[in-house]
Amino acid sequence: MHYVSTRGENAGLTFDDVLLAGLARDGGLYVPEEWPAFGAAEIAAWKDLSYVELAMKVMTPFVGDALAEAELRRIVTDAYSHFDTPEVAPLKPIGHNEWLMELFHGPTLAFKDVALQFLGPLFDHVLAARGERICIVGATSGDTGSAAIEACRDRDNIDIFILYPHERVSEVQRRQMTTVGAANVHTIALEGTFDDCQDAVKALFNDIPFRDRMKLSAVNSINWARIMAQIVYYFWGALKVGGPETPVTFAVPTGNFGNVFAGYAAAQMGLPVKQLIVGSNANDILTRFFETGAMKIGQVVPTISPSMDIQISSNFERLLHELYRRDGAKVAQTMATFRDEGRFAVEAEVLAAARELFDGGRFDDEQTRILIDAHYVATDELLDPHTAVGLSAGRALRKDTAVPMIALATAHPAKFPDAVEDATYRRPDLPAHLADLYERDERINVLANDLDAVRAFIEDRVEVTGASGGAAA
Repeated sequence: MHYVSTRGENAGLTFDDVLLAGLARDGGLYVPEEWPAFGAAEIAAWKDLSYVELAMKVMTPFVGDALAEAELRRIVTDAYSHFDTPEVAPLKPIGHNEWLMELFHGPTLAFKDVALQFLGPLFDHVLAARGERICIVGATSGDTGSAAIEACRDRDNIDIFILYPHERVSEVQRRQMTTVGAANVHTIALEGTFDDCQDAVKALFNDIPFRDRMKLSAVNSINWARIMAQIVYYFWGALKVGGPETPVTFAVPTGNFGNVFAGYAAAQMGLPVKQLIVGSNANDILTRFFETGAMKIGQVVPTISPSMDIQISSNFERLLHELYRRDGAKVAQTMATFRDEGRFAVEAEVLAAARELFDGGRFDDEQTRILIDAHYVATDELLDPHTAVGLSAGRALRKDTAVPMIALATAHPAKFPDAVEDATYRRPDLPAHLADLYERDERINVLANDLDAVRAFIEDRVEVTGASGGAAA
């Protein structure tokens, strides 16, 4: 298996190269040169596999010869031993032909754990084999940061820096990042939005001398390995509710488009997917695209679902690459227009192709609270606000109620206790392993939205952690 940049200039890399590179050197995102394809009979034979065994089936073609099967199995097995249920992503019926797939049973209570508990030891294995060290720099709207830190803390070959928008994540999300005392972990509270954090990370990667000197790598969903690991739970969910004999609809709350793009990838690999329904909050750039074919940046609006408070959806470039029939030059031109003008539009036939599978809906904070309360009244169970947005979109836009619909439950309600309590008058409790989170000491580093300040912060701390033989070489 080889990989190509969405912008066409970097091709022929193997999986381990793409893992460590993160972002392509031409500014694009890596995708496989071709999608692995599975037939219906082959997929049907996976119905009774454990999550680990299913992950091996789905991910092995993407890894190719980069890892021996035994090593991949060891990493996968270890990754999913850290979840509080052997199912990893259990499904729960919630209505007529409706299920919630709970993706929050990992250490940091969010769906990001499903990929990042795998990614951390994967990095360690590849780096140890190469005798290298890397400096991971990532941006988070709340959940990726804590999951990445948990996966990479105390690892010998990694320094990790996570940027998050100052005072724009929940207290639980912030504390899960800032209370980790590992020497290789550093957080930056950037004075700005998530988009500002993401722009800073991309700028650092595009500063080639800095990138090479620091040995930068990524854990955001710009890293293909993140998407690859997330594809697994689409197969898992579909197989539990009647696939592949029947198609399945998925409802996905999303801001950066990585989670739902994994569903698109599953469909390209042979999983029968009827619809991918994208749920947006007031930051509805994705919904507006699927309605009009135009993507236009607006102002980021703070909401009770802060992980989706995004106006620049990085992973959408991967879908654009598919819609443009893998024309890297056209993708590069479109993204340059988007950068310069803050907008772009696709042709009518391109929008029509996107809408064959995708639909998008927007739900504001009040609508989100109503759904959380209604679900609590009906089931006596709590939803986090992001999951509520996705479920609202699914119920509003589902085309055929005879087709099973799985709504992705992307976070534990205790990550957003204020929003949940406001909607239901019940405050969710943190699980036992995080019960003392509010008493732990924090390390908060507030920086101005200034690239030079971020660059200097990273350089100073990489030197302090003694990476002169690797990341600071």
